Amino acid sequence: MDLFKKCVHDQLNTVRELDIYPYFHVLESRQAPVVQMEGHRVIMLGSNNYLGLTEDPDVIAAGHAALDKYGSGVSGSRFLNGTLDLHLELEQALADYTGYEEAMTCSTGFQTNLAIISAVVGKNDYILSDRENHASIYDACRLSFGHTLRYKHSDMEDLERQLKTVPETAGILIVTDGVFSMRGDICKLPEICALAEKYGARVMVDDAHGFGVLGKGGRGTAAYFGLTDKVDITMLTFSKSLASIGGCMLTSHRVAEYIRHVSRPFIFSASITPSSAATALAALHKLQQDQERPERLMHIAEYFRKGLLAAGVKIIEAPTPIVPIFTYDTLDTLWYGKRMFEEGVYVNPVIAPACVEGECLLRTTLMATHTEPVIDEAVELIARVLKMQPDYKH
Repeated sequence: MDLFKKCVHDQLNTVRELDIYPYFHVLESRQAPVVQMEGHRVIMLGSNNYLGLTEDPDVIAAGHAALDKYGSGVSGSRFLNGTLDLHLELEQALADYTGYEEAMTCSTGFQTNLAIISAVVGKNDYILSDRENHASIYDACRLSFGHTLRYKHSDMEDLERQLKTVPETAGILIVTDGVFSMRGDICKLPEICALAEKYGARVMVDDAHGFGVLGKGGRGTAAYFGLTDKVDITMLTFSKSLASIGGCMLTSHRVAEYIRHVSRPFIFSASITPSSAATALAALHKLQQDQERPERLMHIAEYFRKGLLAAGVKIIEAPTPIVPIFTYDTLDTLWYGKRMFEEGVYVNPVIAPACVEGECLLRTTLMATHTEPVIDEAVELIARVLKMQPDYKH
């Protein structure tokens, strides 16, 4: 049988035939509250640029300076020739800011989860993973040699029920998103930490959407709950609040040393580029200097939620800058996403497998740099489009 026989995507073909394909739009300007996409002005409500730092002059200047000093790349892994003093400076700054002993950077956030979980979970160990964790955690579980048990989303009774089934001789890692990327809700970290202590488990939080957002000065989910000393490993990304690309593990010296020397995704990948490290570090300095920026982000997110609710738009309410709008049906969701783009608002259509079939939604995300007038315009536009009847059925 031809290996490529499977390379036919019936649903994709149907969506394109119906002219409701909403993906791979081309951005022609900086990532900002209002952008230029495919020749016209679009309000950006689909970016993870939470603190709005991708267009900050000091962040951009830091990237230019790093290019001038170090060149465009290091052409090697951190394990060999790819460690710069800049990487070490960034790691130390992240550890100091979050209250962990050490930090370890990776090339992407996705790779960071692969690097951590595949290294610490052995063949006789167990991973307890929330069903709505990010795809990178799912793949990291597959890459490890351990056993994975998935508990119902934020269901602490189900988590404990499954913990009881784990042999006493096994090591246990409970892994959860801090802020869940599709629904915007926050994990039940106090309950998770209490169960971890009861059953001798370790706790890992994927804080990709929590760092720069939650906690004092945006220090993340563990800080938000006052549980930094109870969370053994925190993972975060640079592609969101830190306006760059890359990922980071925050943990103890003992765990960091182990992972640095056994993790295949870390050892066999080139390190992040000098400009990426420099822009992430500059963005962190911006956050340190203006620790009220996350509060501004939360204000504008609440303003947006109130506007949508007042306009009769059904949303998932959560205290984060992720605001999901219910659309339910797959094809309707794609139609609404495409139509909103045409009308001047970019949102992210979320369909299976990123969500449960029948619970599709449009995910919107806010930036600290959004203004109330722009949000008012977006709310009016979104509410107007959602009152339309999808015409692909006719």
